[in-house]
Amino acid sequence: MLATNYSDLRGNLKSYLDRVSDNYETLIVTRKGDRNVVMMSEESYENILENMHVLGNKENYDWLMESKSQLESGLTEMHDLVEVPDGEE
Repeated sequence: MLATNYSDLRGNLKSYLDRVSDNYETLIVTRKGDRNVVMMSEESYENILENMHVLGNKENYDWLMESKSQLESGLTEMHDLVEVPDGEE
């Protein structure tokens, strides 16, 4: 996580924006009066929203936790992928 103040951000905006978007960094812009701002890439933001949606549904959450438990317990199977020709679904 990066942190900078408003003045430094203003003087180095392109550099900070590149680091945020290219390296998936989160940037805290410190401001007076505890009015800080967080900057992140759009991709990171969309990922957070998707995770909130998926984990916000109890059935989805329970299914994911059960799958995780099975994986950690070694209860997985490997399968070869079979390509189905178009029109034969």
